[in-house]
Amino acid sequence: MALSWVCWARPALWGSAVTPTPYITRRLQLVRFGLAWGAPRSSKLHLSPKADVKSLISSLVTKTKVISGKYHRFLDRHFPRFYVLYTTFMKGLQMSWADAKKAKRIKTNMWKHNIKFHQLSYREMEHLRQFRRDVTKCLFLGIISIPPFANYLVFLLMYLFPRQLLIKHFWTPKQQIDFLEIYHTIRKQSHPEILCYLEKIIPHISDAGLQWHMTELCTKVQRGTHPAVHDILALREGFSKHPLGMNHLHTLQMKALSRAMLLTPHLPSVLLRHRLKTHTTVIHQLDKALAKLGISQLTAQEVKSACYLRGLNSTLIAEERCRAWLAEWLQISCSLKEAELSLLLHNVVLLSINYTGTRR
Repeated sequence: MALSWVCWARPALWGSAVTPTPYITRRLQLVRFGLAWGAPRSSKLHLSPKADVKSLISSLVTKTKVISGKYHRFLDRHFPRFYVLYTTFMKGLQMSWADAKKAKRIKTNMWKHNIKFHQLSYREMEHLRQFRRDVTKCLFLGIISIPPFANYLVFLLMYLFPRQLLIKHFWTPKQQIDFLEIYHTIRKQSHPEILCYLEKIIPHISDAGLQWHMTELCTKVQRGTHPAVHDILALREGFSKHPLGMNHLHTLQMKALSRAMLLTPHLPSVLLRHRLKTHTTVIHQLDKALAKLGISQLTAQEVKSACYLRGLNSTLIAEERCRAWLAEWLQISCSLKEAELSLLLHNVVLLSINYTGTRR
């Protein structure tokens, strides 16, 4: 309005009769329109940089999933055997990474709160135990792949010998069943040797009552009878001193027990004894934690894994039978002192050899 008044006032003040040009009139109209309605707005909607990045990442993830799905369908259709190996390998990597993160979290918590291994919960103890064994297996692969171009040979060895070189995360479902059966066959071959040693050692037991109980137990087992819990616990004193105590076992017996525990027997006697002690102590600590948790809290897979670790071929037995056997094991284990752990070590054979469904 002020600009319009100035344009018409100038000719009046100067006494001139000049009329405004069309250009000036158009500018005045635009100025009035702008003052009345404000500045014109852009028709485009501009997102913030953060929103743009999120949208781009979401789009890339979606496209990647689509491409991955097509690739999986292509492999499944044209290379079904390779597809099984590929999916097993990828799932194995994911599960191994998840195990490593969980183990790190447990170890960090132990360090922060000054917690010992035997003070952990059952599942945390079992996870660390299994993770340590898996890492040992992976370290062997890492060592043999150090030389130049040896990684190609490692992949070939992994394909040819998956049971010996790979952890269970990288086994196919069929391989898991087959390999567990093979491992149990290996440890079952040591059972007659262990029982024969127990029979031979009877005359060297000083206590007449322990001699009688040992003879009765060996006779029952040899006849195919599953021993009762009280039959085994009656011998606890005999396994705490010479000749059946952990520190008095013969080298051949330790080698047979190592095979029964799926541990390598190809070590010096000092290392064999130390490893058997350590392994048996860990199982004893697991048993105490499991008794505190309760067998009913375990899943079916956890029950079968616990039984297999303790010598029972749980792949052939129903879940309820596995739970019953595990209850017997815990009753024996939780009754033993540290000095009597040799009995727990032999219990791998005594309690499992004749259990229902294990003999063929």
